[in-house]
Amino acid sequence: MVAAKTNERPGTRAVVRYVRVSASKAREVLDLIRGESYGRAAEILAFSERSVSEVIAKGLDSAVANAENNDGIPAEELHVSACYADEGPTLKRWRPRARGRATPINKRTCHITIIVSRYDEATLEVLREREASSGRVGSSAHAAESRRQRVQRSRAAAEEAAHDHDHEDDDVAPVVAESADAAEDAAETAEDAAETAEDAAVENDADESADDAEKEAT
Repeated sequence: MVAAKTNERPGTRAVVRYVRVSASKAREVLDLIRGESYGRAAEILAFSERSVSEVIAKGLDSAVANAENNDGIPAEELHVSACYADEGPTLKRWRPRARGRATPINKRTCHITIIVSRYDEATLEVLREREASSGRVGSSAHAAESRRQRVQRSRAAAEEAAHDHDHEDDDVAPVVAESADAAEDAAETAEDAAETAEDAAVENDADESADDAEKEAT
């Protein structure tokens, strides 16, 4: 039996590219959530101490969102069918050392792929019976509800920011008009001051001419 290629595996996927962590470190966390339900995988990532867990959690939420919006599959019926990390480009840097030497630093990157699929009917029936017998909401349903609430809060914040931006534009117009009026008043005041100075200079010249004429007459 020939295994399916990585780009031909069934399910809904999400890819996080150019993650600034090595593929080996990401694979250690991916091994923990492979085959788990969406809720259980979200819990594992939430309590993991690895820094890459946050990136993987975002990729998992993206894959679940794609399954809900594009394929119409509820998040409560999804599980992580496959997840893997591929090597990305390596950023090469140098560290200065003693005696004029330098040692290389390789900053690894990776591409993380997460594929979620729907449980089969038999497994779903077993999960429903287990939840009914325990009398508690399953972890997948709880994680799905939490994600929906986060999406609603994000959309509400975006709408509020757009509404505030529109009000700021409305407030800027009167301010600009007031600034233009103030600039015109300042220009008129400067012109009046210049005319007054010119008149004063002309009067001074006339007084000096009259004084010179009196002196010559005497």
